[in-house]
This record gives sequence, C-alpha cells and structure tokens, in this order.
Amino acid sequence: MSFKYGPWALVAGGSNGLGAAFAEALARRGLNLVLMAREKERLEATAIRLKEKYSVDVISFAVDLADFEKVKNIVTGLLADRPEISISLLIYNAAFAPIGMFENTSEEHLSLATAVNVRTPLLLVKLLSAPMIQNKRGGIVLMSSLAGAQGSPKLAAYAATKSFNAILAEGLWKELKPHGIDVVGCCAGAVLTPGYQQAEKNTKPAPGSMTADAVAEQTLKALGKGPIVIPGAVNKIARFFLTRLVSRKTAINIMLKNTGGLS
Repeated sequence: MSFKYGPWALVAGGSNGLGAAFAEALARRGLNLVLMAREKERLEATAIRLKEKYSVDVISFAVDLADFEKVKNIVTGLLADRPEISISLLIYNAAFAPIGMFENTSEEHLSLATAVNVRTPLLLVKLLSAPMIQNKRGGIVLMSSLAGAQGSPKLAAYAATKSFNAILAEGLWKELKPHGIDVVGCCAGAVLTPGYQQAEKNTKPAPGSMTADAVAEQTLKALGKGPIVIPGAVNKIARFFLTRLVSRKTAINIMLKNTGGLS
C-alpha cells in the first residue's frame, strides 16, 4: 500500500474513532499522514502517538470540515510550502449526523450535515484527484453507511448524505480507474466508536456492530477490488436482504426498529 498509494495520505476526520483507526492502519503500513479534524487536543494526541509508534511523519490541522474554503487553503498551502509532499490517498471519514425526527432538526444542523458529509468530500476529491490523475496513481475512500441504502427514520438527513457518498464513489470508481486511481465507498453498519456508543447509550448495539479497527482494515483491503465494500458478514446479509428481498416500505420499517433508540 505504501508503494501504490504513498508516500502521503490525508485522513479527514482523523482524531478518534474510525478516522483514528484508518490513520493507524495506514501508519502501520508505512504511510506518512496529514490528519484533519475539528478537535485539536485529540487530533494532536493521535498525531503524536502514531508518529512515535510507527516512525512516520504526521502533520495535523485542527479545522472545521464544514468550511471547505479553510480546508482548501490548508491543503494548497501545505503542498506549496512542502513540494516534496504528494498526497496520493484520501480517506474521507468525517461526518455530522443529526439524530432525531426531521421536524425537530434545526436548519443549522441540516446545513452542517450537507457541508461536512456532501460539499467538503465532493470538493476535496476534486482538489486532490487532479494531481492523482496527473501522476497516474492514487486512492480514494469515501465513507458511506448502510443507513444510506434506504430511508432511515431518525437519521433521515444523514442517511441521504451517506447515499450521496456511495453513489459518488461508484461513479468515480469507473471514471478514475483508467487514470490508475482506485476508489471505494464503504457502506459500514454500526461502528463501535465513542460517538455511536453515546448515541446508543440506552439500547444494545445494533446487530453486526463492528470495531473501528476491523472496519478500517476491511475497507483498505477492498481498495482496488470494487466500487463498494460492506464490512462484516452480518452487514452484507442485511444489505442484501434490505435492498433485494423486501420492499422499500418494509426496509424503512426495519430501519426504524434499529434507529428508534438513537438519541
């Protein structure tokens, strides 16, 4: 992976949880990292730990990923100041998930969801894929969700944005392959991150729940093998069942049973 996608990878949303798991998996494979996330202390702690543990170069930027202009300025500034850095792998893991009924969700939270989950990954892929195309090599991982395979009550806006990322990954997988760029969209089920565990504090984890490390490993191993990866056997079966064997109406009702305990 270091030879094919290195020497530098950018992980958006890399301070903790799944993003930190992706960062560690890449550092273990010898890639240098650019980490971006909003929480400065966690981000810097993750950067220091990975740098010391794996002897790789790790640069961190505390930035709100809802603000693409700031993200763009950071990336372009870094590449201008350090021309030896070539980012050939993008992992976009950052997400904002408004939880609750749509009628009770604020305009601010809906705007944040579209900014973090749609606008920034779309434009960041545009920004970083240009040099990848020129160099005829690279990789892009976009995090989607099983929630995006159908309407998901109490996660309606989030699920819609995750559907966008899956469809974007599928289209880019075909378009960018002739340029030597591998693209995969990860449709993960429940991932046992601090954020998910907090949201599920009053109920048991959903069936098929996986650790962040397992999701990151299965996703990276799928890069170059197809447009979509679904980590976990239970989640593969669930997606097949919900998208192929039952009606959309039934699938939405089933999702409600799984999301009803979120808060």
